[in-house]
Amino acid sequence: METLSFEEAFERLEAAIAALQEGKMPLDQALRQYQDGMQLAQYCNELLQQAELSVQQLSMDETTDTPSLSPLDL
Repeated sequence: METLSFEEAFERLEAAIAALQEGKMPLDQALRQYQDGMQLAQYCNELLQQAELSVQQLSMDETTDTPSLSPLDL
C-alpha cells in the first residue's frame, strides 16, 4: 500500500465505502472490505500529516533579523 499516492488510496477508500453502503456483499467479504478501508483511511491520514509537516512558511524573525521557518496557517 505504501506505493499508492494519496489520490489512489483515497479512490480505493471511496470505493470500499460505496461497496459497504450498498450492503449486497456477504458478511466475510464486508469484513475484509471494512478492514481494508480502515487501513486505507489510516494510510491517507498519515500522508496528510506528512504533507502538513512539510508545508512551512518562511518569515523574518524581528528580534534577530534572520529568516525562520514556521507552520503555515491555512
